[in-house]
Amino acid sequence: MAASPPLTYVLRAVIIRQVCAAGIRRRIEVIMKQNNAFVAIGLMLFALFFGAGNIIFPPFLGQHAGTNTLPAIIGFLITGCGLPLLGVVTVGWSGKNLQDIAGRVAPWYGVFMVAAISLTIGPCFAIPRTCSTSYEMSIVPLLGQLGQTGLFVYSLLFFALTWWLAVTPTKLVDRVGKFLTPIMLVLLFALFAAFTVDPFGAWQAPADSRYMDGLSAFTAGIMEGYNTMDGLAGLLFGILVVEAVRLTGRTDPHAIARDTLRSGVVAMFFMCIIYVFLGFIGASSVGPIGMQENGAPILVGSMNWYFGAAGPAILSVIVLLACLTTSIGLVASVAALFHALVPKVSAYAFATIFSVVSCGIANFGLTTIISAAVPVLVFLYPLTIALIILTFLNDTFRGSPVVHRTATLFTFFPAFYDGLHALGAAPDALTAFMQSLPLASYGLAWLPIFAAGLLIGWGLYAAGGRKPSAEYLESRK
Repeated sequence: MAASPPLTYVLRAVIIRQVCAAGIRRRIEVIMKQNNAFVAIGLMLFALFFGAGNIIFPPFLGQHAGTNTLPAIIGFLITGCGLPLLGVVTVGWSGKNLQDIAGRVAPWYGVFMVAAISLTIGPCFAIPRTCSTSYEMSIVPLLGQLGQTGLFVYSLLFFALTWWLAVTPTKLVDRVGKFLTPIMLVLLFALFAAFTVDPFGAWQAPADSRYMDGLSAFTAGIMEGYNTMDGLAGLLFGILVVEAVRLTGRTDPHAIARDTLRSGVVAMFFMCIIYVFLGFIGASSVGPIGMQENGAPILVGSMNWYFGAAGPAILSVIVLLACLTTSIGLVASVAALFHALVPKVSAYAFATIFSVVSCGIANFGLTTIISAAVPVLVFLYPLTIALIILTFLNDTFRGSPVVHRTATLFTFFPAFYDGLHALGAAPDALTAFMQSLPLASYGLAWLPIFAAGLLIGWGLYAAGGRKPSAEYLESRK
């Protein structure tokens, strides 16, 4: 079932709002007239994905992986860069938004996936993370540890300002955002240059059992890449990329898919460079600054090591403003999305609710938020990857709903188990069974189960006379 026009409009508006918050000032129509339009679109997409929250995960991975950082970071790139790229390309390939793609399983499933992903990259985890990240990287380095009271007061101020700017028409966010991404990138690349000339220190032995050998480090890196949440966001961000490509005059679906891929590669190229360097910095930092409980103090310590007190001070201001503008954009965007799904509730009311909820969750602290997100992410990521694979295979079974439903159903149960297991609530008998399956030791037991569901669905499709879906027939007219 196709998404309603209001939701499609809102999904596009959501991304455009995020582009503005990231500091993309030029009109899209002007950018599209350039001969190297895919480069411009790629840089625009990079600004969407790149945020202060993303940069805390690779150095933390590096500290724990130590001498096995290289295979770990390769795994991280698969889910931190590869999946977002595939998500964007999926939309370009299919020409449909997330609700349409997931709606091939069932109309309610399309709504569920939009809501689940929006809540995850919104008030449940990503928005509170902007507050806790900015507190750890901006307030603590300057004022020291202020305890729970300090975090509480800061979160109240942070989300009061977020709510006000999210519901009030203003160009302040755009004007501030104009400078944030470039300045943050300059600081990071200055850090990378200093690190290249004078490395921190020697890589230590792995500090976590998950990284004890190359293969386990690789698969652990895959799981750590989930934390960026960009693999989920890619299916939403793809809409803007497709629309931007169409503004260049592309009408052929294959040309749109090709240029969407090229734009995605540009964006992910820069993300990969940043992630690799940050991972290597983390691996080298154990000796100079010791083990840290998350990536924020690693970055602060690194800036202090190379640039003295001025480094963390400058980074603090930039991260604070970057997290604030991201929070404003996410609150406004997710509120608009849910207003489209539930028109009886105003976007103003949703923005208020999400600001209050995010404020409450932020008070649990950055480390707790990151840990709490894991059960949700290990549940949603398999379902998202399944959607991506099914989209690329859709033509081979002519959009048959039975294939989509069977493969998704088979994926749902191991994904749900992974969520329960990460939460520590999985029954022992079920755990024993799941751990006996192929790839279970790497957290990927859902993959062969998905493959089995796909094959069974294909068999049911063939046994039913290979009947195409109505959507597939309509697309071929």
